[in-house]
Amino acid sequence: MIQLEAFGVSVPVHEARRARFWEWGTSAAKRGFDIALSGAGLVASAPLWGVIALLVKLEDGGPVFYGQERSGRHGVPFRVQKFRSMIPDAEAAAGAVQAAEHDPRVTGVGRVLRATAMDELPQLWNIFRGDMSFTGPRALRPGEIETLGPGRVELLEDVPGFAERASVRPGLTGIAQIFAPRDIPRRLKFRYDLLYVRRQSFWLDVRLVLLSFWITARGTWEARGRKY
Repeated sequence: MIQLEAFGVSVPVHEARRARFWEWGTSAAKRGFDIALSGAGLVASAPLWGVIALLVKLEDGGPVFYGQERSGRHGVPFRVQKFRSMIPDAEAAAGAVQAAEHDPRVTGVGRVLRATAMDELPQLWNIFRGDMSFTGPRALRPGEIETLGPGRVELLEDVPGFAERASVRPGLTGIAQIFAPRDIPRRLKFRYDLLYVRRQSFWLDVRLVLLSFWITARGTWEARGRKY
């Protein structure tokens, strides 16, 4: 028997081993799914990369890509690239502020890219190499804050549930990205993320990916109401 003293219970060794084997199998299936789908996505989307790059460049002559450092599993930092959807140096004045509806910083091409999530295509490489997964909590920027009101900010790392949220790879899509209202505070989106962490399964991932493809086809990722 394995004693779980903190909870006052004991678990037979064979059940503990079965649980570990099930967890390993789910993790292996998830990683295999990520590698296969991101690899196929990189190949299939290759012609789009050139078209998008040309459109971004022609609109204002600025850089094609926009790079950011993000916080990965257990807080390990990694770098992502996105097709630029805002004007050059969009954060120079206001800092890292989430885009609002009709945000003047978003370019014409950028509005289409953001609505269809095409600006996220370069992150397929992050999924392929293991920095991210297709499904999971949104990858936050290290030291990211939430503005609570005039002169009041909150470090997202201090929000209850942050450590549990960071126990899995961040995802390109997920429960929060699909179901959470677009403009609610990110600390409230953590509740959706924790629901994913506690109920994650291979079939949940498949359902979320299929829903994400449908939202992309409809071009409603930036919708303030229901996305699908």
